[in-house]
Amino acid sequence: MDAMEKNIRQYLTFRLAQETFAVDVAKVREILDFVAITKVPQTPDYMCGVINLRGSVVPVVDMKLKFGMEATKKTVTTCIIVLEVVIENETTIVGALADSVQEVVELDSSQIEPPPRIGMKLSIDFIQGMGKLNDEFVILLDTDRIFSFDEGGVLAEMTDSNAA
Repeated sequence: MDAMEKNIRQYLTFRLAQETFAVDVAKVREILDFVAITKVPQTPDYMCGVINLRGSVVPVVDMKLKFGMEATKKTVTTCIIVLEVVIENETTIVGALADSVQEVVELDSSQIEPPPRIGMKLSIDFIQGMGKLNDEFVILLDTDRIFSFDEGGVLAEMTDSNAA
């Protein structure tokens, strides 16, 4: 592998409202059409509930609510991106509700800039950078940081209590 190949990474792009976001494809397990989600009482608003994925309990997060947007409405393009995230040194499977999935893109490190320090509606803690794709910016997310410590306990409880 030469130096040029090392700087290119693949990202799955998806839409939340009018914004394009992306996650590293290495974190993506699969993409599901919208399925029935079982609500779990006393969880934060952005925690939609859980789904049964081939016998495993998978918590689902409404990414729009997590980012302070309006709740995701079910449409023909609404989907669940199943991600593998690391929370407190443990690999956890979590579903991310998105308006639509777009495509897998390759970005070179020269196409990625650090997130702006001001003017962002989102906490920049879980933004890896801003990717330039054609004439549009893509917000590159750090999935491990999105589901940080406060959600870590909630996700673990949802998985454990529903597995029983």
